[in-house]
Amino acid sequence: MNFNNVKVPKVPGGGAASAFIKLGIVGGLGLYGAMNSLYNVEGGHRAIVFNRIVGVKDKVYPEGTHLMVPWFERPVIYDVRARPHLVESTSGSRDLQMTVYLVVLRSADTAIDTGSLATYSMRLNLAFLPEYVKIGLRVLTRPVPDQLPTIYRTLGENYNERVLPSIIHETLKAVVAQYNASQLITQRESVSREIRKILTERAANFNIALDDVSITSLTFGREFTAAIEAKQVAAQEAERAKFVVEKAEQDKRSAIIRAQGEAKSAQLIGQAIANNPAFITLRKIEASREIAQTIANSANRVFLNSNDLLLNLQEMTLESASGRK
Repeated sequence: MNFNNVKVPKVPGGGAASAFIKLGIVGGLGLYGAMNSLYNVEGGHRAIVFNRIVGVKDKVYPEGTHLMVPWFERPVIYDVRARPHLVESTSGSRDLQMTVYLVVLRSADTAIDTGSLATYSMRLNLAFLPEYVKIGLRVLTRPVPDQLPTIYRTLGENYNERVLPSIIHETLKAVVAQYNASQLITQRESVSREIRKILTERAANFNIALDDVSITSLTFGREFTAAIEAKQVAAQEAERAKFVVEKAEQDKRSAIIRAQGEAKSAQLIGQAIANNPAFITLRKIEASREIAQTIANSANRVFLNSNDLLLNLQEMTLESASGRK
């Protein structure tokens, strides 16, 4: 059968349908281009553009809405605001062996015998206790906006995870090793300042800016904590022994002064009796007055011999007066 001479009937409106299809394709492409040729950069962000032909452009786009060529170009948006990063690191301090010096005082008896406050020192080694320090650091970092193309080429979008942990751990170990445990506590501001200085220099090599560095926590090992407690207890015991010796020394001085006073008193009494025998009679009168006052204030009834209580004052005679006569 020959189909060359067969006539195909014309479909009315065929040209209009083709035009509508073309128009739909052009409209879809235009809508796609309009929707994908604009991108927004929010506040606190910067953008760079990757071109499929020339690669990463060196221009950094600020906040706002910008144009790009669909499919050929793709925006990469960075957050340039400071963000905190908490990092904990464990390292050893400068003094890996701790030596405690105790001051031990001699006994109170020895101090009294020698008449001086003698002391001597005893050294106590705590067998190479390693002082491991766990330090927590909070770092505020942000990328340098003008260097975002370089950051994207060398580090990518997750630059923080690739750079910060390694340089922070290395810096902490290097700085903490320069101080001993007590200096880490008393010179905390200096340690933080030194860490910030070194971290700023290291981060600048990767085009990262550091706004703040602060130490959030400082924890020592159990061995070092126990050693510090033992040192405090030993210091208290030394102070207590020192107090005991000083008290014994004061008691000794008091006994000497009291004995000297009694000897002087006996000497004066002996001289008074030798010069005036009536001195004994005066002392008897004073003793009898004290006894009478004690009995009078007592609630009990007492019946005793007046001679035994020195109350027979009428029978007393002044020996000095009779001797003169």
